[in-house]
Amino acid sequence: MSVQNNTDLRPASFVLNGIPGLEDMHVWISFPFCSMYAVAMVGNCGLLYLIFFEDSLHRPMYYFLAMLSLTDLVMCSSTIPKALCIFWFHLKEIGFDDCLVQMFFIHTFTGMESGVLMLMALDRYVAICYPLRYSTILTNPIIAKVGFATFLRGVLLIIPFMFLTKRLPYCRGNIINHTYCDHMSVAKLSCGNVKVNAIYGLMVALLIGGFDILCITVSYTMILRAVVSLSSADARQKAFSTCTAHICAIVFSYSPAFFSFFSHRFGGHTIPPSCHIIVANIYLLLPPTMNPVVYGVKTKQIRDCVIRIFSGSKDSKSHSI
Repeated sequence: MSVQNNTDLRPASFVLNGIPGLEDMHVWISFPFCSMYAVAMVGNCGLLYLIFFEDSLHRPMYYFLAMLSLTDLVMCSSTIPKALCIFWFHLKEIGFDDCLVQMFFIHTFTGMESGVLMLMALDRYVAICYPLRYSTILTNPIIAKVGFATFLRGVLLIIPFMFLTKRLPYCRGNIINHTYCDHMSVAKLSCGNVKVNAIYGLMVALLIGGFDILCITVSYTMILRAVVSLSSADARQKAFSTCTAHICAIVFSYSPAFFSFFSHRFGGHTIPPSCHIIVANIYLLLPPTMNPVVYGVKTKQIRDCVIRIFSGSKDSKSHSI
């Protein structure tokens, strides 16, 4: 009987209200969103093209970077097109099951992003601390297995969100004050007990984020110890330079996440909801936008490949003329 009642109280669709309080500015807010999304799509697709076709980039570091680019593409594409439809065309409605699918992709691939950053930290640790064994430790099968395990971890931990959300009765309307279907934003519309949802959500955040941050911290502690022990200043600078792009990626990914996490728990009444929602969108949009830019600028091999491709195209044009 309770299952039937929950089904009766389940809305056919939700209404994503965008950014509450800033409805009049939705069109203006859409321009930076659209620009960043375009940069993210072009940059990450370009990185994937280079890594796939350039033999010099067929190395573990770039395979992990390809995983990061794929994750970034899915992560931002799960939210930004719908947000732009809300801002431009006022297409705010989303079906109940579509909302759950969007929720699954968002949370799975944000977890995947964190996991890939952790794998990239371990890659730098092996490259700097065990350079002679680097190619034998990080073989292609090992890279494929750890990549799949990271994806599987996200899927297995996020699937329960779908069942926990679907079981709830919804009697507080169907308007979500957000640009996408976030787990707790949807659960708060329920008149049932959402304590299990909140506890499980916190547990997943600690299991994924806490474990990955711990591994990243340990990896860079060991890297720092190894680099400091080097006698040559040039060797120390070269070792540090190989980590610069990855450290930037970590900052771009975790800074908005930490702000959102702590502001929700300790500044929920002082920080306006619009700020929370903007930061939540930045969390999903900033890493995909900046990662290809940072790696393109900071990584010499990628930079050389780009220069060679463009100089080659210019040479071919000049010969044709």
